[in-house]
Amino acid sequence: MRNETLTGYLLHQRPYQEKRALYYLFSQQYGVVHGVGKKGAPLFVGLHLFATGKRDLKTFSQINIMQTDKENIENEQGIIESSSIENSNSKNNAVESVKNDPKSTNSLSYGQITGQNQYAALYLNEVLWRLLPTEDPMPLLWQHYQETLECLKQLLTAIELRLCLRQFEKHLFFELGFELTLSQDSTLSQIEPDVTYRFLPDVGLVPIQSSVEVVNMTTQAMFSGHEILSMVEQGMSETTLGLWSRLHRQLMDHLLDYQPLQSRLLWQQQQRYQR
Repeated sequence: MRNETLTGYLLHQRPYQEKRALYYLFSQQYGVVHGVGKKGAPLFVGLHLFATGKRDLKTFSQINIMQTDKENIENEQGIIESSSIENSNSKNNAVESVKNDPKSTNSLSYGQITGQNQYAALYLNEVLWRLLPTEDPMPLLWQHYQETLECLKQLLTAIELRLCLRQFEKHLFFELGFELTLSQDSTLSQIEPDVTYRFLPDVGLVPIQSSVEVVNMTTQAMFSGHEILSMVEQGMSETTLGLWSRLHRQLMDHLLDYQPLQSRLLWQQQQRYQR
């Protein structure tokens, strides 16, 4: 790349020298691109920038907030400020603030994303930067990510928030090569209502043959045939949301090699502070 224009969103950043940061940009053009640029770029707002470099680590320059996001931020804050990252007072240290004081999250603003929705947005970013390969274009997933951020700017009920996340996870799994087809089991037999199945991410739905197997397995890994058929018939709905969440959680943990997510831990910690 040589002064190539990229459009995207920051997934993750960390300090790199005194005045610079290492950025993980989810770009519309090339998927995840790693680069170094001046500190101060915000999360969850669209960015335009120039990328230069032949190696994996690019140099990012002229980082600017996309015009639509800039207008939204200005309207919300009631101020006019430059869209240039170097001159803006963006809340780029918000993640560290939440880590240090989980009770402070409601006072922070991530590109108009507030409250519990902030943790959902942090979750999206964390799974993307941990799971997506470098410089592998995924324009459809990028579009779904952008639409999900727009969804998270709205005032959502707990059910609506979970549905929003499950829908995005579905698109992510598909891009990673996991299409959840539940009409057949691992032997290509039709799902039977009275049979209990175990979900194995690399295999599919495996019928459990005996009651002894059921006793030795966790409920998270198991689904009744009735539950699976309801998921097929109703899709992702309020009624079946708990089942889809259980299935997605198991597949996500498998993809993450069962390593904990910082965003989950932050959300759990924040929940404890609210009690």
